[in-house]
Amino acid sequence: MRHILTLLLSLILTLNFAQGQVPKDSELFLLLKKQDSTFFERGFNQCDLAYLEGAIHPELRFYHDQSGIQDKKIFFENTQKYICSDLDKKPIRKVEEQSLEVFPLYNNGVLYGAIQSGVHHFYIREPQKTDVQTSTAKFTHLYLLENGKWLLKEVLSFDHNNPNTSPTTLSFDKEIVALLEQHKVPALGLGIIQNGNLSKINVYGSLKAGTAAPYNTIFKVASLAKPIAAMVTLKLVDSGQLSLDEQLDKYWVDPDLKKDKRTRKLTPRIILTHQTGFPNWRWMSEKKKLAFEFEPGTKYQYSGEGFEYLRKALEKKFGKSLEELSDSLVFRPAKMNDTRYWWNNSMDEKRYAENHDKDGKQLDTYKYYEANAAANLLTTVEDYGNFLAYVLHGAGLSEQTYQEMTKSQIKLRDKNYFGLGWEKLTDFSTGEYALLHTGRDHGLSSLAIMFPESGNGYVIFLNGENVDQIYEKLLIEHLYLGKELWDRR
Repeated sequence: MRHILTLLLSLILTLNFAQGQVPKDSELFLLLKKQDSTFFERGFNQCDLAYLEGAIHPELRFYHDQSGIQDKKIFFENTQKYICSDLDKKPIRKVEEQSLEVFPLYNNGVLYGAIQSGVHHFYIREPQKTDVQTSTAKFTHLYLLENGKWLLKEVLSFDHNNPNTSPTTLSFDKEIVALLEQHKVPALGLGIIQNGNLSKINVYGSLKAGTAAPYNTIFKVASLAKPIAAMVTLKLVDSGQLSLDEQLDKYWVDPDLKKDKRTRKLTPRIILTHQTGFPNWRWMSEKKKLAFEFEPGTKYQYSGEGFEYLRKALEKKFGKSLEELSDSLVFRPAKMNDTRYWWNNSMDEKRYAENHDKDGKQLDTYKYYEANAAANLLTTVEDYGNFLAYVLHGAGLSEQTYQEMTKSQIKLRDKNYFGLGWEKLTDFSTGEYALLHTGRDHGLSSLAIMFPESGNGYVIFLNGENVDQIYEKLLIEHLYLGKELWDRR
C-alpha cells in the first residue's frame, strides 16, 4: 500500500512540476469540481447505483488505508452493504472545497484525464437530526476522459482520522442544516455557477418529515418560469420569426378586453418589461376580470397576467404549445432534461419537495395540468443551474438580441432596472451588474442571480416561508455577494 501511495504521489509531483495545478477558475477545475459534487452526491449520498455504474471505469481500482484494495465488483458490493443498506442511518460524504486541486494529464498535447485531490469528511445522517461527523480523510482520484465522458479509474482514500480527537469548527453543511431547522424550512437547493460553468450542486434537508431530499429533488419555483418564457420569446425574435415591437392583438385578445383598443399597444417588449398595465392576477381585482390599470408602456407594474397573455399569443401565432416551444428552443439546448410546466407523466412525485408554511407544517400538494408562462415551473437545481450557465454563455442569441435582453429597458429605482425578462441591478462596488429573478408562492421561495461579466451565478430553492434570514446568511456570509445586494434586493 505504501509503495502504491508513493508511486501515485510521485506522479502528482511530476505533473505539478510539468503542468502545474490548473487555476481554480479554469474550465477544467470547475468541470472536475462539478464531477466530484455530482459523483458523490448522487452515487454515494443518494445511493443512485445506476448513475454510479455509468460513472465508474470498468477497471476501477480503489485503495483504502483501512479496508484494503477493491475492484469495481467489490466496490459495488461494499457500497450496497455498508453505504446503502440503511437509508435511515445513512453515511454521507462532503468535500472540503478549498482543498480541491486538479492536475491535467496530457498525451502528445491531448487531454486524456486528470488527477483530483483534496480532503473530505464523512457523516451519519438520520431523519430530523443534525448530521454527526465520523471521520476525515484525504483523497486522490484519477479520472479518465473516454468518449467525452469522465470515468473514475483510480481512487486513493487515506489518512483517515476521528474528528473528535482534534478541534473542529462548525462546517458549512452543519450550519445550513441548523439554519433550516431554526426557521422551519425543510429543504434548501443550492447551485453555484463559476466562470460560466455549473460547478456545485447541493440539496440539504428533507422533502417532508422523514424523507431526505435527494440530489435531484424537484422544486416548484413559481415565477422562475418567467425567464424561461422570456428566453423562448427572445429565441423567436432572434430567428426573425417575431419582433419585439410586434402587435400581439393580431393573434390574441383576452375575452375580458374585446372592446378595449389598448390591446393594440401590447407587444413582447411591453410584456417582458412588465409595462402592460395589468394587475399581477385578475382574481386579485375586485371584479375578478382582466382590465388595464394604466396605459400600456407608461410605467412598470409586475404582472403574471402579462406573461400568460404573451403565452396565448405565441401559441396562436406559431400553432405550438408553450411546452413544445420551450422544449426545442430552451430545454434541450440548455440541458434541462428534468424540467416541466405541469404534472405530466414524466413527473417523479417521490422527488418533489413538498411546500411548508411558516410553522413548518406541510401544505396540501396542488397538482396542475396545464402550462403557465408566469408560474408553477417544476425543476431541479441542476436544470436551472444549467439554464443560467446557458444564458451566461449567450444562449445562442446574436449579440444584438443579447444586448437587448440585458439592456436597462425601464428604471424601477436608483441603480435598479428591468431588462427583457430579468431584473437588473447595476453599479456594484465590483463594477459588475447582476441579472436576477425571484419566485414566491405559499410554502416556497426561489432565487436565480447571475453576473454576466464574471460568469458567476447562484440558484437557491427553498420549500418553506421563513426564508429571509436564510437568504441573508447565504448571500452575505457564504456566497460573498455582500450586504449591498441584500439591501437592494
